[in-house]
Amino acid sequence: MIARAATRDILVGLAEASAVCLLGPRQVGKTTLAQEILRQRGGIYLDLESEADLARLADPEGYLGAHLDKLIVLDEVHRLPGLFPSLRGLMDRARREGRPPGRYLLLGSASLDLLRQSGETLAGRLHFVELPGLTTCEVGPTARDRLWLRGGFPPGFLAADDAASLRWRRHFIRTYLERDIPQFGPRLPAETLRRFWTMLAHRQGAPLNSAELARSIGADTRTVSAYVDLLSDLFLLRRLPPWHANVGKRLVKSPRIYLRDSGIVHALLGLETGEDLLAHPAAGASWEGFVIENLLATVPDGTEASYYRTGGGAEIDLLLRFPGGALWAIEIKRSTAPSPSRGFHEAAAVLRPARRWVVYPGAERFPLRDAEAVPLGDLADELSRLRTKTSGPSQSIPS
Repeated sequence: MIARAATRDILVGLAEASAVCLLGPRQVGKTTLAQEILRQRGGIYLDLESEADLARLADPEGYLGAHLDKLIVLDEVHRLPGLFPSLRGLMDRARREGRPPGRYLLLGSASLDLLRQSGETLAGRLHFVELPGLTTCEVGPTARDRLWLRGGFPPGFLAADDAASLRWRRHFIRTYLERDIPQFGPRLPAETLRRFWTMLAHRQGAPLNSAELARSIGADTRTVSAYVDLLSDLFLLRRLPPWHANVGKRLVKSPRIYLRDSGIVHALLGLETGEDLLAHPAAGASWEGFVIENLLATVPDGTEASYYRTGGGAEIDLLLRFPGGALWAIEIKRSTAPSPSRGFHEAAAVLRPARRWVVYPGAERFPLRDAEAVPLGDLADELSRLRTKTSGPSQSIPS
């Protein structure tokens, strides 16, 4: 089993709150991680997609109340939203009886229903942790290119070869299109949804243009917006917002959209091997999305991510504003001989970030004019160390 960075966040949450809610898309490793925690701590695992386990919860207060001394894992908990009022009562009962925190570990593949319910009934009792796909920090630098090609879903990444990985990812896409997405969103034919996803893959990192997407699939803009929202709630799509501070410039205001897993992008584009990927026009945009996801998986809690672009072409691919206000500017280059663009320097002159980085696919760090070239793994490791260092309430990122 690959050690997951989220394990620490889960254990901290179980030590501090009545319950931890672990969120992430299907097949990202939530169940495997939860069962590893159960192996170490003991407890009970219930899968709410299992009829047998649902039968145990016909009387949730009776069954769960008889096991207040154990850690209970509830998998796919968003499928039983009526359970939350009972959980609230049981958490309060455990607290009155002086029992330690960490009664429940809730796993969910969709945030929309879960967050709505928890916001109504579990405020102050729940600690949220998001489990992303595998990251370069978790698999190591030697596996970085395989991770980029195959994506961060463990079954796809760990497949016997690239062809087997591609078959798994295509099956994953089909399952989402035909089973998972229709239960949450407006009904569209699976083929229309596949075309929509493929268009998003071709437009990786482009500003969101709902009208153009709607025309292309023969739907209205409200339907497109609803599906963009849905894919975001299912942890499959990221909307990177534009920088919003008033800097006296005409800024691009549409969010950039990225399918969050590079392996899904490549499956939608029909790219099986590394050679296929490097020869494709989308390679640069795919690398950009891959870098962004890896970095955002390691940033300290409370970090705000955005991009910056003006009508005149000044541009920064990723801005990180840390708790306390420190700002980092990051340019992402696929070249092994990276050089910041003129637009990056123009934008940095306006925003005056504390640090300026150029992430590239090489193995060494070296200085550039007013910036530093850095391998993806090095910058992700640096952010991860900052995340650990600033986990206390009074810490902030140094300028």
